[in-house]
Amino acid sequence: MKLESIKEVRKHNIQVGFLFEALKNRIKLEALTNVGFENLIRDKNIHRPGLALAGYVALFTYDRLQVCGNTEMRYLKSMPLEERIRAFSTLFKFNIPCIIVTNDNTIDPELVQIAADHNVPVMRTPFETTKAVYFLSDFLDDQFSPQVSIHGSFVDVYGIGVLFIGRSGIGKSEITLDLIERGHRLVSDDVVTITRKGEGILIGAGTDLVKHFMEIRGLGIIDVQNIFGVRAIRFQKRVEVVVELMEWDSKGDFTRTGLDQQTLKILDVDIPHIKLPIFPGKNITVIAEVIALDYLLKHYGYDSAKEFSHKLENVIAQKSKKNAKRAIDYFEHDFE
Repeated sequence: MKLESIKEVRKHNIQVGFLFEALKNRIKLEALTNVGFENLIRDKNIHRPGLALAGYVALFTYDRLQVCGNTEMRYLKSMPLEERIRAFSTLFKFNIPCIIVTNDNTIDPELVQIAADHNVPVMRTPFETTKAVYFLSDFLDDQFSPQVSIHGSFVDVYGIGVLFIGRSGIGKSEITLDLIERGHRLVSDDVVTITRKGEGILIGAGTDLVKHFMEIRGLGIIDVQNIFGVRAIRFQKRVEVVVELMEWDSKGDFTRTGLDQQTLKILDVDIPHIKLPIFPGKNITVIAEVIALDYLLKHYGYDSAKEFSHKLENVIAQKSKKNAKRAIDYFEHDFE
């Protein structure tokens, strides 16, 4: 099954200034120029411009973030200043967004001025190249990953990310509140932002505005963190099960055995999808806990539905024999 009511949102670029503000403390970025912070990074990948400095630009991916490590800087320092300027100027024949120098390498003021004249920011970090590239790649991958926003409630139940969806007013927030009261953790209510990380991994989180506030019809807005404490919330969680709340319909297509696992496609990732009929008096909270526990069992290799099916097949096979065993064996001398 595919969720039709959501649209994929993918960032096509971010500003260099946004990257600087986000990472200046994490990797101790220092801005060597005060220009070009409005330049756009249009690709999540990172480029090392060693060949471009040597004059070979046929494969120069100039629209990426440029990282100069020990190799590039020592190559430049091996030349006289005049040749160094000429080699460095090769980069600025192209519209590059930014240059980051790693390992706290020094860079000539003349080279910094050339970059400033071309409106290209130059930054420096004391981190070694491998470590700096790791942090930069992780940040850019997160920023350029496809996202969707889904109307629902997202809860961490026994360590399993359970996303409740369904029509407005069906009771998603009330069920979520009941789970929180039972010791489970709220990730987001009403609007859930889902990001695809890597292959087949979806991470759900709340929006900056809503965070851990909830709207309970008839009561209003409540702050879950202040009411239940910090242990009742978390900021993000992997989406592992989608539970769709639906009104009970005797003609509805609801599974009885669980042998045929349905899935819901979100960002081209198939997530287990459970259609859960609700009606007055039905304890949806306990069922939600059982759904999470059953998912854990399947994760560790035990499928309740398949196990019951195997037992049923064995019983049928036994009954087909002449000396079939009794269906129930009582304990000896136990007549209670």
